[in-house]
Amino acid sequence: MGEKKRTTTSLVIALVALLVIGGVAGWFGWQAHERRQALAGVERVAQQVASGLHTGTLPDAIDVTDRAGAEKRLAVIYRGMGEVRPAVTVRDVRLDADGESGTARLEQTWTFHAGQPAWTYATQVRARHTGNGWVAQWSDEVVAPGLRTSEGLRAARLTAERGEILGDGGKPLVMERPVVRVGLDRSRLTDDGIADSAARTLAALVDVNPGTYAGRVRAAGPQAFVEAIVYRAQSPEAIAISQAAERVPGLRLVADTLPLAPSASFARPVFGVAGQATAEVIEKSGGRVRVGDVVGLSGLQAAYDEQLFGRSGFVVEAVDQTTWKTRQLFKVQPVTGAPVRVTLNEKIQAAADAVLAHVEPASALVAIRPSDGHLLAIASGPGGEGYSTATLGEYAPGSTFKTVSALALMRAGVSPDSSVDCAASISVDGRLFHNYADYPATSLGQIPLREALAQSCNTAFVGEHSRLSEGALASAAAALGMTAEPSLGIPATMATVPSPPAGVDRAAAMIGQGAVLASPLAMATAAASIAKGAAVSPVLVLDRAKSSRAVDAPLTGSEAQALRAMMRQVVTAGSGTGLAGVPGEPVLAKTGTAEYGTDDPPRTRAWVIAIHGDLAVAAFVADGTSGGRVAAPLVAEFLTRIAR
Repeated sequence: MGEKKRTTTSLVIALVALLVIGGVAGWFGWQAHERRQALAGVERVAQQVASGLHTGTLPDAIDVTDRAGAEKRLAVIYRGMGEVRPAVTVRDVRLDADGESGTARLEQTWTFHAGQPAWTYATQVRARHTGNGWVAQWSDEVVAPGLRTSEGLRAARLTAERGEILGDGGKPLVMERPVVRVGLDRSRLTDDGIADSAARTLAALVDVNPGTYAGRVRAAGPQAFVEAIVYRAQSPEAIAISQAAERVPGLRLVADTLPLAPSASFARPVFGVAGQATAEVIEKSGGRVRVGDVVGLSGLQAAYDEQLFGRSGFVVEAVDQTTWKTRQLFKVQPVTGAPVRVTLNEKIQAAADAVLAHVEPASALVAIRPSDGHLLAIASGPGGEGYSTATLGEYAPGSTFKTVSALALMRAGVSPDSSVDCAASISVDGRLFHNYADYPATSLGQIPLREALAQSCNTAFVGEHSRLSEGALASAAAALGMTAEPSLGIPATMATVPSPPAGVDRAAAMIGQGAVLASPLAMATAAASIAKGAAVSPVLVLDRAKSSRAVDAPLTGSEAQALRAMMRQVVTAGSGTGLAGVPGEPVLAKTGTAEYGTDDPPRTRAWVIAIHGDLAVAAFVADGTSGGRVAAPLVAEFLTRIAR
């Protein structure tokens, strides 16, 4: 009996224990469930806040008495950030001990430029449970840590300083130089009629389209500055327009800087221009370029814009909306653009530009240093109206090409002393070839090849055309570097030298006519190759890989020496005697006159190539009587200028 009672008691105790344990476990399970639900509630409203911050709107989950005021406040905070908004992530959620409130940590990331450091920080949002569920509590510090109730955010872009274009010896050629922006201040022109009249007056003074400029002034905002033109500071144009203030209401001159060469004409087709980015440039930049940025618009400035542009930075500030005092919150420094190193020499380029300044037809002058191929001057005269005649112009080279023909003839067994027939005229397949009008009669008949080159006898070279194989002229041109693909960093062309069969086409090619075309760059390269004794590859941008192409029959030292001797005779006793008085080392040259067009008599282009020490030059005038009379004086003046 006692044993049975003890067993019953034990069972009761065990049952009670199970009930107690089960009750406790159930209570704890209920507690855990409630906690999970509460954490989910805090996270849910935190996610809504994160979404609202990302879109710049106040979510419904925010518990605020004055919702309209809070929405206005958020708009004020974000106003200075433009269209940029943060990416916001809920990182962790914590529940308070009472289970009725909690905190969520928000990580906010502002990305202003792809590939640049982002502004990242953490804020906290408090949440509490009400009878209607969980709500978030609003605070300015939910937007940014430490943000004061009187402050808003503002992001400002920091433009990088543009890199310079450095010339021969590392001397800056294109650098920031002072300019004056000329325009009308609309805030001083409240009357539309006066504004229109002022716009048309200013347009006439600075030579821009009056209707177009007046339209821009009409469309501008009441506080806008409407730019008409930009002048170099202290230029005659800038001084003249500054004296017109009384005649033009609202006229304003704004001092600024722009990346400019030493003068307006200095290698302009080569360097190009820099100015405010166009809509097309901005669109193509993929976000790199923004409105108001200065970018390269043509030439080297455009080709190397990314390198010169650098990398912009930005600063984020908290701005007091009453006092407008600021405090910096985050900053990424801009990175100055890297320089572009070119070979142009300031003195030599300026001399080339000056020589061509008053030449009315399109013209060009190219100077190469044969020893290293560096282009020291690439000038295109104003007659080309901004076109790079020097590097892109393709013209019949005329008798300057006889240096190529002479090389081909020497390779065919004709020495400089070999006799050739310089007749008054010669017919090839029914086409009659003549010498130039005042060709010296004393050099007619059987004369040495060197004299035929010196006097530029057309008929002698035409008469020898059948000695050459079909590809001989093209091979000789290649040996002088004339037909290699250029690699300057800007658009350029060299020479086209076909391989015509024997007959009139090859006869015409012998004197640089027919299908033979060359740029001034190509002819300067030929002269440089003769000076060096090997094919020269012209170089403009130093950090650019050189182009090289194997030549089947390279120029030899003896061939170059023979060509130099013949070119010296051009100056001492031939068509280039006008170059004999140039100071310094002896000048070697070859003049050229090429016929073009359908006029009777034909119009002519004037050429000359020259060697002066370690300098090779080609000069070209698109419409001139002869190379000796028109182009040679330009080279003489150029060489004299740089010798001073």
